[in-house]
Amino acid sequence: MPHFRTSGANVWYEQTGTGPDIVWLPGGDQRGRDMRWQVEGFPDYRNTVMDPRGAGDTEIIDGPPWTILDLARDVAELIEAVCNPPVVVAGLSMGSLMVQEIAINWPHLVKIAIPMGTEAYAEGHSREWMESEIRYRREHGNLPPDFAMTHYGAFMYPSEVLGDPELWAKLKAVTADAYEHRDGAMLDAQWQACCDFDTRDRLGDCKVPMHVLGFSQDMQAPPALGKKCADLAGNGHFHMLEGLGHLSLCGHKPEVVNARIREIIENHG
Repeated sequence: MPHFRTSGANVWYEQTGTGPDIVWLPGGDQRGRDMRWQVEGFPDYRNTVMDPRGAGDTEIIDGPPWTILDLARDVAELIEAVCNPPVVVAGLSMGSLMVQEIAINWPHLVKIAIPMGTEAYAEGHSREWMESEIRYRREHGNLPPDFAMTHYGAFMYPSEVLGDPELWAKLKAVTADAYEHRDGAMLDAQWQACCDFDTRDRLGDCKVPMHVLGFSQDMQAPPALGKKCADLAGNGHFHMLEGLGHLSLCGHKPEVVNARIREIIENHG
């Protein structure tokens, strides 16, 4: 698969299909391949996925610490090089923060911004949880693999998944792929960037259509924080998807998320 040299990284990316461009940005500790359910749902588009710094096959040139703006700049340079902007940019979790930064700083590249499971600023339980995870890794190292898989599974999926042994047996492979064996320093660097992220004083000047997707059972980024983000945006819109968790778009109910994204895009013409 190809790499593209940005100003700070040698970014792995994959582009498939033909048609209008959609760029999919994964969450923290995820790789571009974790957006495969979305790519499969949009065969009539040209889909671009990539590995952010600190995960997958992207080669780091500028080491941590990073900001979300640094990660977003990689994407903006990739869009300019391999896409036909303006494009639809959709991202989950850390990827959703990157979507915000791209829309704010490179609005000419973005037709529609779709941040999912997002926030303009980490506060309350969301912030305390990330800070405690960062402290644990700095003081104690990586989580044991079996603990990491079950621990993050509870934050990824809603109770429907956790209470269904067959469904959990299927989806825990997704959790294991992202979290079972990880470089704690890289995860730390990504999460610290998320903790430092703050667009509250800049979203109001952003006129790119920003459609925020919130998930009613999201423990990582509670939908109330996404609603605040949409309300702050100069052209913000909020969509609540009931019964979904933070990563339900990864194997649980991607068709629900994809249907709403397609509706948003088609309503914009």
